[in-house]
Amino acid sequence: MDATADNKKIEKSNAITLKTVMRFLVNNAPEFTVAVMAFVHAVLLILFLIADVTPLAVFNVVSVIIYAFCMALCRFGHNLPVYACIILEVNIYTVVSTYYVGLCCGTYCFLFSIVPIMIYFGSKLFQGMRRLSMVLMLVLNFVTFVVVYSVFYSIPPVYSVSSGMTLMLVIFSAFAMVFSVIFYNMIYIFSSEDVVVDLEEKNKQLSADAHEDALTNLLNRRGFLPLVKSLMNGNYAQFCIAFCDLDDFKRVNDSYGHDAGDEVLKHTTTIIKEELPGCDVCRWGGEEFVILMKDMNLVAAKGKVERLRKTVESNPTSFFGKQIFVTLTIGLEEYKEAYSEPEEVIKKADERMYYGKQHGKNILVFEDSSDEI
Repeated sequence: MDATADNKKIEKSNAITLKTVMRFLVNNAPEFTVAVMAFVHAVLLILFLIADVTPLAVFNVVSVIIYAFCMALCRFGHNLPVYACIILEVNIYTVVSTYYVGLCCGTYCFLFSIVPIMIYFGSKLFQGMRRLSMVLMLVLNFVTFVVVYSVFYSIPPVYSVSSGMTLMLVIFSAFAMVFSVIFYNMIYIFSSEDVVVDLEEKNKQLSADAHEDALTNLLNRRGFLPLVKSLMNGNYAQFCIAFCDLDDFKRVNDSYGHDAGDEVLKHTTTIIKEELPGCDVCRWGGEEFVILMKDMNLVAAKGKVERLRKTVESNPTSFFGKQIFVTLTIGLEEYKEAYSEPEEVIKKADERMYYGKQHGKNILVFEDSSDEI
């Protein structure tokens, strides 16, 4: 069991690490792309120096400088000129390199390596009809390939490189192409899934917000009433409803301010949850709370809410060194088959609470005759 638990922890840790890395790459994709392009040309610079193809070595020096400048543009958020620069540089490089070392070195593969880059960043940079610009650039890329292949197919290169160097250039160019396809598809899939997960989390939060009170995190009426209704629709449902109201709550706000009133509401919420674990609690409105006490008859519920009333009475809210005492008036009703809607049983508990307000406050009323514990 311990080994299984440890394996699960390791898998979870690895998943979190991978997700963190992928999110970093997605968020920094332009900078990463430019850095990789600069690295590719740095490697090509070394290869062409070894092959003694001076013009292409110089060209790659210029390319590295261009991508260093592009890195600065990325840092300032100017991704569109970087996007255009990558496309133009690769297209020009393909023509020049093929002219000097020929088709056999496979440098035209770089045209294919930037296709995923063009699509990935183009979809982010262009919206609506402007995406036709991305299509035109893809067409330009393909036209460059066709022209290069057609023109240099039968023309010998200016430089003749060794078979070993030719193999290295072909492998490196092909690797760059495969890496680009895999990497940009990978981050596209991840970012798409991340967007879906983010939307699902936001929808869950919106759903929670629609059913919860923002201040106390208790259920609101929209979230509470369906719970009562589901119990009423069940067989042999037994439950009680307690309608609670903080006495003279306006005095708290007037004397100490609304921030203090909010603290009193949150403190009362904490007490209710501690005293009545397993019960569903709703902030009905203002300083009113409604408690759903499942699987309880009136006798059991009376003892619990009376203890709640005494606990609230004896536990003040601390607010900036001040002790704010409040009390609860509670109306209690047990569900009966005569009730057809949740609002009916809640209304009866509310009426009993109101009766208690008119007859001394800080009491529990559980019968229409105003009897109290």
